[in-house]
Amino acid sequence: GMAGELVNLNSIGAVGIITLNRPEARNALNPKMFQELGSAIQGCRGPDMRAVIITGSGGSFCAGADVKDFVNQLEDSGPEGLHEHLKHLADTFHREIIIPIRQLDKPVIASIDGVAAGGGLSLALACDLRVASDSARFLMAYANIGATADGGSTYLLPRLIGTARAMELYLSDQPIGAQRALDLGLITQIFPPAELERSTLEFAARLAQGPTVAYGRVKALFDSSWDATLAGQLDAETEYISNITMTADFQEGIKAFAEKRSPRFQGR
Repeated sequence: GMAGELVNLNSIGAVGIITLNRPEARNALNPKMFQELGSAIQGCRGPDMRAVIITGSGGSFCAGADVKDFVNQLEDSGPEGLHEHLKHLADTFHREIIIPIRQLDKPVIASIDGVAAGGGLSLALACDLRVASDSARFLMAYANIGATADGGSTYLLPRLIGTARAMELYLSDQPIGAQRALDLGLITQIFPPAELERSTLEFAARLAQGPTVAYGRVKALFDSSWDATLAGQLDAETEYISNITMTADFQEGIKAFAEKRSPRFQGR
């Protein structure tokens, strides 16, 4: 495991677990946390980790960026200083967290208890799947402080739930609950709070026994599809499905199918 001061990375079997650990601030993201989270994501790149969970400690997922930090910047160095601070912060968030999550060639699951707001919601959106406890709350939060949205949320949220619902979430200053998030398709499963951790781990452990290379390549295909024509995407699919024949897991998968037995995937 990697124990940062504010972000921990542990593994259980082939599952990497990234925990935001600043519970007194509802895991709000400050510059040090951005840096440690980036390192933790890099730590999940190896082939020994075949699924990743991102979660928060102390009954919260993540309350977003630390607004007190913004106020201090404004008081210390004025609007110009705050401008530079936010530019650097957003850039770091995007280059070292959001893009690397999308580039992890394995499933990434956000496990959400309590609040996921602002940059915390964006972090959850960058993951492949989101599961939550029934006490989870989702809030874009940016408009509450007169801010535009970042963390990829203006790209990911409309694609996930549609533009009108995404705009409604941005304009609203009310959080939505787990059931509404499930209805919108923002999350895929709800668990009782006491069962969230165990249930997410069981789910991730099942995914970690899957054909990891294929999972990662389908993730890449999904992401590239937004920029592609149908013909272009079909060509990419041809290339990927012909290349997958070179993996041990595909060869095992078709043999297992023919022999009417369960496949034993190794993630290669």
